Amino acid sequence: MAEAATRRTKQSAKRPSKRSSLTRSASLRPRVARQAERRQAILDAALDEFAARGFAATRLDDVAARAGVAKGTIYLYFRDKESLFQELVRTLLSPVIGTLIDGHLSDLPVRAVGEAVADLFVREIFGTRRKDVIRLIIAEGPRFPKLAEFYYREVIERVLPAMRAIMARAVARGELKSDALARFPQLLIAPGLVALVWEGLFGRFAPLDVRALMRAHIELLFGEDEAP
Repeated sequence: MAEAATRRTKQSAKRPSKRSSLTRSASLRPRVARQAERRQAILDAALDEFAARGFAATRLDDVAARAGVAKGTIYLYFRDKESLFQELVRTLLSPVIGTLIDGHLSDLPVRAVGEAVADLFVREIFGTRRKDVIRLIIAEGPRFPKLAEFYYREVIERVLPAMRAIMARAVARGELKSDALARFPQLLIAPGLVALVWEGLFGRFAPLDVRALMRAHIELLFGEDEAP
């Protein structure tokens, strides 16, 4: 019996207590939070540098200095400058893409879909730093085709089929007389791209009312709103 008691004592000594496990878990949370904050600081600094200098001229040394970390710290989170840019696309645009491809839009009247897309663009893209990512793609895509391809796969290839299907259903329901939007769903957001280019080039000379522009576009596509 004495030997059995000794074995139980040794086993209990080896087995971590529930309290010690909880203590370790609690101690890990601040570290995980710090890592997340550091990663986000790097992403924010990268966006600032990309927007100010362009992709080619941005150096990871400058990103690290702006983020307040050592350059080597960046490599703990990102393989290289290209993967850093790719993560910016994912983290900033994925929530917007998720809204656009959410099935609830297909249940709305086609005009309501157009208004929802226009409002989303004004609020979540033009009104945020997401617009800087799209401008970078427009400016740097021809020089860095891998970046353009990544953006196409991550964003455009996911959105266009969803919008095309919505417009095709609207044609089948008789809401649209022409199938132009089903064939070219790019038409729905085209003024948004014009607004991004305009603001970057001419906004300081002639500011553009983007919300009014998008509203006018919706009226051109679907006619004036007949709701009281």
